[in-house]
Amino acid sequence: MHTEEGGDSSPVQAENLKTNMGRSSRELGGGFCVLSSIVSAAGIKELHEGVLPPRISVKKEPHMWRAVANVLPRAKVPGGRACCLPPAQKGRSLLAGTTRHHWRDTAPGVCAARPLSMTPGIQKVEALDAGHFVRVEWEDGSESRYPCVWLRDNCQCPRCFLRSARARRLVFEDLDVNIVVKEVALADRRKIAITWPDEHASEYEAEWLKKRCFSEEARAEMREDLFLPERQYWGSDLQLPKIPFEEIMYNDESAYKWLCTLKKVGIVLLTGAATRQGELVKLGHRIGFLRLTFYGPTWQVQDKADANNVAYTTGKLCFHTDYPVLQHPPGVQFLHCIKQTDSGGESEVVDGFHVSNKLKKQNPQAYQILSSTAVDYTDVGVDYCDFAVQCKQRIIDVDSRGQAVRINYNNATRDTVFDIPAEKVRPFYAALKEFDDLLNSTEYKFTYKLKPGDIVTFDNWRVLHGRQSYQSGSELTRHLEGAYADWDVVMSRLRLLRKRVLNKD
Repeated sequence: MHTEEGGDSSPVQAENLKTNMGRSSRELGGGFCVLSSIVSAAGIKELHEGVLPPRISVKKEPHMWRAVANVLPRAKVPGGRACCLPPAQKGRSLLAGTTRHHWRDTAPGVCAARPLSMTPGIQKVEALDAGHFVRVEWEDGSESRYPCVWLRDNCQCPRCFLRSARARRLVFEDLDVNIVVKEVALADRRKIAITWPDEHASEYEAEWLKKRCFSEEARAEMREDLFLPERQYWGSDLQLPKIPFEEIMYNDESAYKWLCTLKKVGIVLLTGAATRQGELVKLGHRIGFLRLTFYGPTWQVQDKADANNVAYTTGKLCFHTDYPVLQHPPGVQFLHCIKQTDSGGESEVVDGFHVSNKLKKQNPQAYQILSSTAVDYTDVGVDYCDFAVQCKQRIIDVDSRGQAVRINYNNATRDTVFDIPAEKVRPFYAALKEFDDLLNSTEYKFTYKLKPGDIVTFDNWRVLHGRQSYQSGSELTRHLEGAYADWDVVMSRLRLLRKRVLNKD
């Protein structure tokens, strides 16, 4: 990307900008499409911040861009929305990528931005508890308490923090866990200064401190901003969220909505992709990269002779999550429909977290058994390479509060080996049967049929999926391409898009 700091632009130059927009694309070196996008609501914010789309060089039309820079600060974005230009694709104009939004059937309030507020100034600062805490009194009347060991550990000076990497340079062995402040002062209303016993000096900005307040409310807000933990549970009444594939590929706002909904609801259907292999590789590049497994970076779900996976048959697939045989199962799954059979082959999904909550209320003992019993899984064969994988997983993985955070259930790869005492086997089977019955209840499962060009994207830690059987034929009747991504990669892209679209750090 190129940016340029230009001098003052005259009103005449600004008027020339409007005239230039009427020129042909050739006269502006292809800039007409770009400039039209920039001065639209979707582009004002990004250019105003000094970011130009790929393929645009300021050097070609320096006066034109100076005029843009002069005019846009006074422009308003309709509705106050911060929109971004789509990334350019080789051989494709930006306007071609900026499609109209058809965000259908999406839960309201998906990843809604919290109203922005200015960080209050600092009214007073003092040391407490013999210097082990620093108390900050804010101008809005609130207060925050910061442990001194944490403040020293997070000193932002160049000796202690590498700003280019956003990483701590201070080695832990040099940290005194019993450290106290020697002196604390209010440098100005926006900053505090601390002198430590060894005369090391640290400064902390008000905004930085406020975001890291240790109050329960502030920590909850930070968790929400970083991890987006909100969930929307569903059953057979699911209104499957849909968005065109092209939109999420070339428009940041649409991509942001897609990933937000995927995190909150657990499933989103992308429509209108080309009916050929390779579209999932493009999708992987959009978020970062795909997860490589023993079945390859992508894999073909179709009827195969001597199938090395039950999915590669025409039979019914019961509800399951993929790959619990791995210590860290893939977090997100993509299934792209390239060809669909006329009869049968319907897809089924169920919200595993919703069903787990039901089981916990209905039979707490069964929930306890499934969340504490280690189940053996196995997968042996040859595909991308030869493999022999073994793993132990709990059917319902829970956090410290006992809430489900991952479902690990695949009846096909559940091993014949079961490493528990014999007297605990039957209670386990009874608990699993009750869970499985709930999964298959008409109250909870949702059935739909993929059409060629559809890509279903879903949370593999939460959403269990299955398939109804279909008839085999002399020719290939059904073909899906599949791929995985890790939640770390998906959440990374989501945070970056959130910052870009909402201008939110």
